Amino acid sequence: MSYVDKDRPSTWKKYSKELCVKCKANCCCMPVEVKLSDLVRLGVATQDEFDHSIKKTAKRLKKEGIIVSYREGTEFFMLSQRANSDCVFLNEKTRFCSVYEKRPDTCRQFPDQIGTRVGWCPYEAK
Repeated sequence: MSYVDKDRPSTWKKYSKELCVKCKANCCCMPVEVKLSDLVRLGVATQDEFDHSIKKTAKRLKKEGIIVSYREGTEFFMLSQRANSDCVFLNEKTRFCSVYEKRPDTCRQFPDQIGTRVGWCPYEAK
């Protein structure tokens, strides 16, 4: 078995959808930037809240542990990660996304459309 380091794309495996079923979810341990529309789809905020005050909504989401930051210039929010780097929405036992149907566009497009090494993923068998 070869060594995989999520921070070293040269160790990644050529991506195919079938890999996700048996994976440890290393991609779900990487920082994820999301847009306002992703947070609305996730149901953690409403469009009305954002229309009223993005900064106030970002402050609330940060306090609730859903995001760690908001960058006004790019309008990107950084999702929170647990101490072990897991995404806040990753089920610790199953290693599957708990919000898969509502997951952010970044997650939907990784790794076949976006990422450090497009077409490759940090696959590691469970």
